[in-house]
Amino acid sequence: MKYYLAPMEGLTGYIYRNAYNACYHPMDKYFTPFLSPKANSGLSFRELNDILPEHNRGLYLVPQILTNQAEDFMRMAMELREYGYTEVNLNLGCPSGTVVSKHKGAGFLEQTDRLDRLLDEVCTRLEQIGMELSVKTRLGMTSPDEFPGLLEIYNRYPIKELILHPRIRTDYYKNTPNMPAFRVGFEGSRAPVCYNGDIFTVSDYETLCGEYPKLDRVMLGRGIISNPGLLDRIAAGADSGDAGTGKETLRQFHQMVYEGYREIMSGDRNVLFKMKELWACMIQIFSDNGKYIKRIKKSQRLEEYEAAVAAVFRDLDIMEGAGFRTY
Repeated sequence: MKYYLAPMEGLTGYIYRNAYNACYHPMDKYFTPFLSPKANSGLSFRELNDILPEHNRGLYLVPQILTNQAEDFMRMAMELREYGYTEVNLNLGCPSGTVVSKHKGAGFLEQTDRLDRLLDEVCTRLEQIGMELSVKTRLGMTSPDEFPGLLEIYNRYPIKELILHPRIRTDYYKNTPNMPAFRVGFEGSRAPVCYNGDIFTVSDYETLCGEYPKLDRVMLGRGIISNPGLLDRIAAGADSGDAGTGKETLRQFHQMVYEGYREIMSGDRNVLFKMKELWACMIQIFSDNGKYIKRIKKSQRLEEYEAAVAAVFRDLDIMEGAGFRTY
């Protein structure tokens, strides 16, 4: 099985990726949070830092691009090619209102003619510069009935792989993945299909593999953000006890992320914002966490934050089979 880390804006940048790769079971591929090209401009300072090869040593990193314009996509792809990248990913899954309102991400799925033309142009031009395209998609905007038509479009082009999150845009991350629709994609796609969605526990993973024994790639997102040791447990098997989820490993991982942000950010406030965002997810794997997350959220200085985190690691235990299903 191949394992991929999902791109999650604000969370899975290079600081997080490097800390994860050093502490836990490595992913076969990491995807950048989406890069959003602007007309007549290149990578922003933040985007450039995230894709620099020296910030991603030892990682197979795939830059993800969010746009509905072939010209903007290709301008960014050509810039990425100069940094040595040979694969890029098209984001057709982001459900954010600000993204969808511009007909990007999942919002582009309802403009099938434009999507068809973009893929036609992009695939031709990428081949000319020695790059491959993968696509991350949802089932549609408002109905899974949209997906067969989308799959027909995807099948016209030499897509390297199709990463399928079996929800529609209006689901956001609620409801349950539409597995009958996923089967349509898994069995009907010309490109290899990667499953993405709601793998929070070893049991979730094993159920998926039992239903799709030929599935050979999965993308993990919220399950890893809430429990970074999840893939260690998956790789070791259900009877692995505490493998990969121990507090000491998590403490080491947290410290690497924390020090990484302190190194590149100025002021307590910016660092605290990033770390609180991460703890809003990770705290869920600890039992009896209520007063501890409140203390983390209320911290205004790094010294307060460090004391609050030390209390978590001192007092709380990671729950067996922990997983965080909604945030």
